[in-house]
Amino acid sequence: MRPIMRSLSKQPIIGNAFKLVKAFSAMREAGLISKHFAQFLEPVVANQTESIEEAFKIRHDVYCEELHFEPMREDKMETDEFDSYSRFCLIKHKPSQNYAGCVRIVTPSSDQELLPIEKYCSQSLQSSPVHPREFDRSNICEISRLAVRPQFRRRRADKFEGAASGVINEQTYSEAELRCFPFLTIGLYLSIASLAVRTNVDHAFVMMEPRLARSMSFLGIKFQQLGPAVEYHGLRAPYYMSSEMLLNSLPKSFTSLMKSIDGQIENGLLEACSYPRDDYLNRLYPNHTQENVSQKRIIVPNKELIRFPAKFT
Repeated sequence: MRPIMRSLSKQPIIGNAFKLVKAFSAMREAGLISKHFAQFLEPVVANQTESIEEAFKIRHDVYCEELHFEPMREDKMETDEFDSYSRFCLIKHKPSQNYAGCVRIVTPSSDQELLPIEKYCSQSLQSSPVHPREFDRSNICEISRLAVRPQFRRRRADKFEGAASGVINEQTYSEAELRCFPFLTIGLYLSIASLAVRTNVDHAFVMMEPRLARSMSFLGIKFQQLGPAVEYHGLRAPYYMSSEMLLNSLPKSFTSLMKSIDGQIENGLLEACSYPRDDYLNRLYPNHTQENVSQKRIIVPNKELIRFPAKFT
């Protein structure tokens, strides 16, 4: 059946109809996901020591215990040298109040502070059309250490045995919630994009699996591949995205989700001002006041693509 459908989809008239149906289905699905995401999931800025440590715990669950990319740690927290100049976002599952996933942006402020891609994968950038060194260090970041706990990764239809493979407890999670979990990655990317813009960072680099980049592209979030895939905890390639590229490629069906996420990220940054902070947190979130955080917001006009204020494009 599939070869026949594929053959029909290549016919001029029928093919166009197939494409329209496919596009409509994708838009409808994205709209439903946006609704479900807001109902069950909450973006959180890690703006206190306790919430940052929650990100380290998720990373240990995924990178150390599940994937064995990193050695096990006694304190059950996976950390590295880049955390000292990184900012973090989490996604919380509202009904259980458990953190489902995390992501960080590595945000250097000097030539001595490298991005992970510069230190470990520099060969993949040798002939790149875009390179971190082309920009001011304070205006670049690397999206990294994205992790989603296994129990939030599988739909009920997936047939895997055992908790290690991420089977969902059907008595714990509803069908509506399960529809949301595959889009945790999108929520994490949009959350960290909002955090980057609100902390005045416009250029993002990331090492990711090409299949993940293809999936994100299908959903309308398009990264520019900068070089060939290399072996780095599996096959990964370097990618780049600017704030302008994100907003020009983001589907209209995701604008309401982006607006909601951006509002929650703004609140998280403003909360950072009210907490007692040590030198580490002061370095990550300096001078955040109601005025300057709001000035760096993402603007989402109704029925239009998202646009940044002119100063950020």
